[in-house]
Amino acid sequence: MESQTAASLKKNKKQLLETWMQNQLADNTLRDDLISNEDLNAQSENLLTALLKALGTGSLEIESEQFQPVTDILSELSITRARQGFSPRETSMFVLSLKKAFYEILEKELRDNPKLLYQESVEINNLLDGLSIITMETFIKGREEVILRQTDEISEISTPVIRVWEGILALPIIGTLDSARTQVVMENLLEKIVETGSRIAILDISGVPAVDSLVAQHLIKTVSATRLMGAECIISGIRAEIAQTIVHLGIDLSNISTKASLASALKLAFSMLNIEVRRTNNKF
Repeated sequence: MESQTAASLKKNKKQLLETWMQNQLADNTLRDDLISNEDLNAQSENLLTALLKALGTGSLEIESEQFQPVTDILSELSITRARQGFSPRETSMFVLSLKKAFYEILEKELRDNPKLLYQESVEINNLLDGLSIITMETFIKGREEVILRQTDEISEISTPVIRVWEGILALPIIGTLDSARTQVVMENLLEKIVETGSRIAILDISGVPAVDSLVAQHLIKTVSATRLMGAECIISGIRAEIAQTIVHLGIDLSNISTKASLASALKLAFSMLNIEVRRTNNKF
């Protein structure tokens, strides 16, 4: 970029910021519940200041040292917006809406030199497109981090290990059982066995929509790990269709105690621990 053009842009910084803010606020998708006008103005001014300073060096290489402060600001802003719930469009428009503001200043300052106006406009356009790509790449990375964190939190919530009686644990499994979730289930169960010294663990699969060979293998691995910890495992929630599927697949569960309901599994657990439950005539 010509030094004269960079100086003109810097001279018109106030107008650039005002036009840029107008463009952003005119976008109907911008939600004021996520960011106030004051914060948006502060973010815009911060980025514009760094951008004009980088342009003043004459460099237009985004990977250069001169543009490092610009990319740092954009990266931090994009990750923050991803965590706050901004949409990809809202985030990308933060940079793209700056194009029109730049064009207006360039047209005013270089109207007498059409060739230079075209050249500088193309360079600014390419620069802002590149910054937009960086913005979206960082935004996607931020969204992925949010999704991974939420997935971990949901996995923890969806695999609770409950102490239903002294020496007896129950783990109701709801949803699909894949390799990653099996690992979480196994870790939670084994930790609880060590913590409580329980001798029996009931895996209730009433909430598992379907059991195929892969799910069955995951269950068998969990049972094996439980036995290595010195506890016995009972699988409950075996519905008719699940039983038929297991038979058709030729999966051998003969050495594992299975029951149709959690109540039946609990009754078996009581029997294995020589616990007798009696009904009394006491009235509350």
